[in-house]
Amino acid sequence: MTCPWTRAAAYTALLASVAWANEDTHTYKVGEKVNLWVNKVGPYHNPQETYEYFKLPYCKPELGVALKKKALSMGEQLEGHDLTNSGYALKFGQDVAPTKLCSQQLDRETSLVFAAAVEVHYWYQMYLDDLPIWGMVGEKYQGEGKADKDTDKFLFTHRRLSIAFNGPRIVEVNLTSENLQPIKPGTQLDFSYSVKWVPTVKTFEGRFERYLDYNFFEHQIHWFSIFNSFMMVIFLCGLVSLILLRTLRNDYARYTRDDDDLEGLDRVGEDSGWKQVHGDVFRRPSHLELFSAAVGTGWQLIVIVLAAGLFAILGEFHGEVYEERGELVTTFIVCYALSSAVAGYASGGFYKQFFSPLDEKNSNWQRTMITTVLLLPCTVGVIVSCLNCVAWYYDTSNMMHLGALIKIFAIWLFVSLPLVVGGTLVGRHVGGKGDFPCRTNTIPRPIPSGPWYTAPLVVIPLTGILPFGSIFIEMYFIFTSFWNYKFYYVYGFMMLVFCILMVVSVCTTIVATYFILNAENYHWQWISFLSSGSTAVYVFLYSVYYFFWKTKMSGFLQCVFYFGYMGLFSVTFFLLCGTIGQAGASSFVKRIYRNIKSD
Repeated sequence: MTCPWTRAAAYTALLASVAWANEDTHTYKVGEKVNLWVNKVGPYHNPQETYEYFKLPYCKPELGVALKKKALSMGEQLEGHDLTNSGYALKFGQDVAPTKLCSQQLDRETSLVFAAAVEVHYWYQMYLDDLPIWGMVGEKYQGEGKADKDTDKFLFTHRRLSIAFNGPRIVEVNLTSENLQPIKPGTQLDFSYSVKWVPTVKTFEGRFERYLDYNFFEHQIHWFSIFNSFMMVIFLCGLVSLILLRTLRNDYARYTRDDDDLEGLDRVGEDSGWKQVHGDVFRRPSHLELFSAAVGTGWQLIVIVLAAGLFAILGEFHGEVYEERGELVTTFIVCYALSSAVAGYASGGFYKQFFSPLDEKNSNWQRTMITTVLLLPCTVGVIVSCLNCVAWYYDTSNMMHLGALIKIFAIWLFVSLPLVVGGTLVGRHVGGKGDFPCRTNTIPRPIPSGPWYTAPLVVIPLTGILPFGSIFIEMYFIFTSFWNYKFYYVYGFMMLVFCILMVVSVCTTIVATYFILNAENYHWQWISFLSSGSTAVYVFLYSVYYFFWKTKMSGFLQCVFYFGYMGLFSVTFFLLCGTIGQAGASSFVKRIYRNIKSD
């Protein structure tokens, strides 16, 4: 129960406010109109199967409020929002007694639609002053209350809103659905609503805290996973140090014997190991244009994750990303556009280092630049276009609007494309210096057959296990927030896990590269990229497990969207992890060959 002095103080502050009603400033005067927006409806267990609210045959409210659509940002459109004025008459600070919205009589067709919706647990979403509200369309008879001999499905016809306010600001909204009516032909439905305004001492700044599931995201297992991953990092760093300080030291002792020691020379010539491929280890990798574009795109993705993560962590200063619809999507698009210069610089510089000034005329750097420009947009475009066709066929709210597609294309054409071109030119002239410590032989050395555990088909999948082990628990929390209506807010955790992933990927790839080179296989460039990138395969397999054992999703539409998004996530994750591993392996290889004597 609210204290009288609290209620009096709240109303005094409310009456003293002179701010005009505005959803951007979130301040209202007493009696000012407050918009209640209906967003979308759909099966509760299929989060991507959502439709426009009035796709359900609800009668339209008859209170004289126009059912106009709200102008949406690009991020809101891409997230599938579709806000329409509910038609409810709400005024700030003024209670509303139970008021009739509209009436309708169910016929056979509308009864079947509502019954099917209740059968699959349809829910709807509304927004009031940017605060989300959820409610169920109806419910099946559970053996309590009054039963109906003709149906076990009932529809809620009354909505009771309780709105808490502090001064001129709305702090909290609660919805209670009441008055169940049987869904069968001939039933007369009278839809109604009521509103109760309640003063509160809760602050406006903390109004979103009630939507955050602290018990879930800050569970003990979350902290344990971080500790477990940290211990894995220590172990792997120790393993790599062992290779560098002990194994390599022994190798150096063998390979750098005095030249006047004939017996030593004979031993080196007959020996096997990574030193024997010094004349081929820095040979151009096959499909150099594609490899350079993949490396450049990977560096771009790394920058996107770091920039977007940092932006989300600093939400306390500019507004939390989960409080604004579509803000996180918009952030990723902006980061992608601005980081395109990184992709061009990295791919152009990587490609150029394999060509001397005399060989420059034989290079295809223009093809590399075009591949870099198109690699990520085409990958995303193909998958999203397929999903958009499915959404169009089912007429869901997830279908991308033409306006949003035009905006994205314009950003790519006028921002991303020029930055990639400029980055490539700078990368070729500034970052494309080949500093290989060994010269490359004219004739490639044949690769001998080695032990089974040095075969690329064995090394590549084994390398991705440990990096996946360091992140799979965090993947559970991320998947759950995306597919189960939870607000993800622990971006500090995510960035820490990302840093751990980078360290683990580098360490495991270095070990894999050492095994490959010891087997005298000098194709370490692609092998290191694929080895570290194989983590994405385990992520996708985990998403398959999550779909069948952690969700109740069903239907063709939801399956296509789930595996389409998870496939896209895995492809980008493959490029990101592959680039991290290749960068670590490249530094390792240059370091060890810089310390040997070669002819």
